[in-house]
Amino acid sequence: MKRPNIFWITALILGWFFDFLFWKHNPGISFAIYVILCLVGGFVLLRMDGLKPNWKALLLLLPITFFAAISSIRQEPMSLLLSYAFTLFLLGVLAITFLGGRWLVYSLSDYVANFFKLAGSMIARPLAFIIENRRQQAETGPKGGARRVWPILRGVLIAIPIIAVFAALLASADLIFAQRLDDLIALFRLEKLPEYIFRAVYILIGAYLLVGVFLHAATRSQDEKLLGEEKPLVPAFLGFTESAIVLGSVVLLFAAFVVIQFQYFFGGQANIHIDGYTYAEYARRGFGELVAVAFFSLLLYLGLSAIVKRETPGQRWGFSGLGIGMVALVGIILFSAFQRLLLYEAAYGFSRLRTYTHVFMFWLGLLLAAVVVLDILRRERTFALAALLAAVGFAVTLSLLNVDAFIVRQNVTRAVQGEELDVAYLASLSTDATPALAAAFQSPSLPAGTRDSVGASLACIQAGASSRQDTSWQSFQFSRLLDARALQSAQNDLKGYQIVDDDWQTRVITPQGQEYECLGYGMGD
Repeated sequence: MKRPNIFWITALILGWFFDFLFWKHNPGISFAIYVILCLVGGFVLLRMDGLKPNWKALLLLLPITFFAAISSIRQEPMSLLLSYAFTLFLLGVLAITFLGGRWLVYSLSDYVANFFKLAGSMIARPLAFIIENRRQQAETGPKGGARRVWPILRGVLIAIPIIAVFAALLASADLIFAQRLDDLIALFRLEKLPEYIFRAVYILIGAYLLVGVFLHAATRSQDEKLLGEEKPLVPAFLGFTESAIVLGSVVLLFAAFVVIQFQYFFGGQANIHIDGYTYAEYARRGFGELVAVAFFSLLLYLGLSAIVKRETPGQRWGFSGLGIGMVALVGIILFSAFQRLLLYEAAYGFSRLRTYTHVFMFWLGLLLAAVVVLDILRRERTFALAALLAAVGFAVTLSLLNVDAFIVRQNVTRAVQGEELDVAYLASLSTDATPALAAAFQSPSLPAGTRDSVGASLACIQAGASSRQDTSWQSFQFSRLLDARALQSAQNDLKGYQIVDDDWQTRVITPQGQEYECLGYGMGD
């Protein structure tokens, strides 16, 4: 590296920004700001050394920016978790493919191996960087910058006791100056010394790790050779006959299940009895298990595809044909799971987990179809890219859907149709739900009974609003801003709701005399 000191100074500044943005502040817009600062710092450092990113690596900036922004827009837990996870993951991918840009053809083993290498670089490379710089300085002698630093440090050390003596004399001579001096000293209170030490330590550790990331991007991200590119990482060892028996057995089992689905479930018989179950009870069972079947079918096909020997065109087409048959049947099974989930929601309402499952089934079905197509085209290395795109698609869909607002709209619609509205559950949702609740509450077309219940959820949210406020700008969150505006717009209409705060629970009494608890425990599945 041409400018080692600039590397360390930049990393220390970024470490200090981490402390400034996150110490004693809830994450908000600070996360997106810090991601941008790290990207700018890294790109500038590497550009100063004459290193340019591959254009394919730059494609990662789009999803990184999207997920970093979502972290300051959504508060729903899964969307927020995925925004953090994908931002950090994609930043890691950017670091390991910065110069080579071959992440589009990475296999799963490439991702695993390269992330282990990145972790190793974060731990070991900064230390090696220091040792190498000292060796070069020993050979060439200290540079002019180093010669200027030591006189400055000696001057500061000499000046400190002199300044202390004069400051004490001046403080004795003037009370106002003494007060100002005490205020300055109070900033360095000894009782906070452990806190300052702790913060300084994690700033240094963060700077050390960041230098490791930057150095890895600069020296180890060329992607010159990928695992399994020349020959498979694990040679195929399972015969076609064995694999055909396995896949064929699974296809037959799935076909039998699908026949039963068409006979009973898709047939829509009003009242079948199996061990005491009605049709409605029968249909609502098992959507989670069916999703698991589809997921493990994907793993089975990927595993067999990697280890099965297909030496003739007939064997290749036979294996692909069985795969197509299995995926087609899994598609019907997923449709069955989807229908069961719809019936479950019709009976019990919408929840987060049920909404996640809806979206997950869609992307899992697309991934299954993509895997078979890629196998037919002999593009096995692209499986990892397909899986990454499906995972990113799942996270993007949840973010754009606004899960909590979607749940509010669907459950309010059910309530209008005569179903019960779970007031406590709606009140327990994140701030993403509040604008949708306020819009429904203020809708002139909403029936009075449903409006009364929706208002109860809003009143519960309003009662707990003061306890979740963080006024620092670092914690600013667009979801909380819209939440506050929605509550403000409905404030006058909520005056008729009475909040009763007992020692062990909070209840709301509506203008129609209905009483609800503000804390709910249901709707978990």
